[in-house]
Amino acid sequence: ADVAVRVSDEVRATLARGGAVVALESTIVAHGMPYPENLETARAVERAVRARGATPATVAIVDGVCVVGATDEELERVARMGTACAKASRRDLSAACGTGKTAATTVSGTMVLARAAGVDVFVTGGIGGVHVGGQDTMDVSADLMELGRTPVAVVCAGAKSILDIPRTLEVLETNGVTVCAYGVDEFPAFFTRSSGCEAPARVDTPLEAAKVIDAGLRLNLNSGSVFAVPIPLEHEALGASIESATARALRETEERGVAGRDVTPYVLKRVAELTGGASLKANIALVMNNAKIGADIACELARLRSS
Repeated sequence: ADVAVRVSDEVRATLARGGAVVALESTIVAHGMPYPENLETARAVERAVRARGATPATVAIVDGVCVVGATDEELERVARMGTACAKASRRDLSAACGTGKTAATTVSGTMVLARAAGVDVFVTGGIGGVHVGGQDTMDVSADLMELGRTPVAVVCAGAKSILDIPRTLEVLETNGVTVCAYGVDEFPAFFTRSSGCEAPARVDTPLEAAKVIDAGLRLNLNSGSVFAVPIPLEHEALGASIESATARALRETEERGVAGRDVTPYVLKRVAELTGGASLKANIALVMNNAKIGADIACELARLRSS
């Protein structure tokens, strides 16, 4: 028998009628924010997706079962567990399922399970990338490989500014990933609208984005796409203070020997402390903005498909 991917009745029904579904990841809930802000944000993001006419499908692994469309109880459980909840990328899915673990799915893990359920659009905060010095350490996020092999569109705020963005874009290009900036020419870098790197392509409306996704699926490219949405202008003022706090937190990771997948949670936590919670506020605003745009894209894609 297939390893169970439990798709909620609501998500299944929406997909069956050709409606819009938006996948949401759970690592941002467990590892990206403290409790209870993480649970409040997760619920607010689901509400924002619904308000735009799409069905949210939060993805997680609960007691060894892959879930696409987590219940509110499951969402709360992951939020309360926080960093005690394992992180699951593609590498970890079979181990988490085989050992009955509860785990929060990363961008990579969420893409695998969204695809298995037939969900084409996924909203997150930011994608992983090539870490600074990654050309020597080989510390490259599994998200980039996943985007090259799994046809899911990821709506995000670009890659986190703590990463090597030029090399991240190079690896995406090598893996054949469609990368579009949304409404801007420059590839955004999470808390800042500016990365200094021009995006390979640009779309300006949800319909344009949906047409790009639809074309990729029709061409059977079997690779994903990134729609990089800049943080809303009114929250970018915080950008400069967040950037300097990020630089300091990164220096601390080197001094304290924090490495690999522990770097991002450490940096996010330290930056929130150093900015007096301002980065958390900006993070929430950015995810909410992505959710609204992602839901609009999913609705346009559903309309395109039905016409």
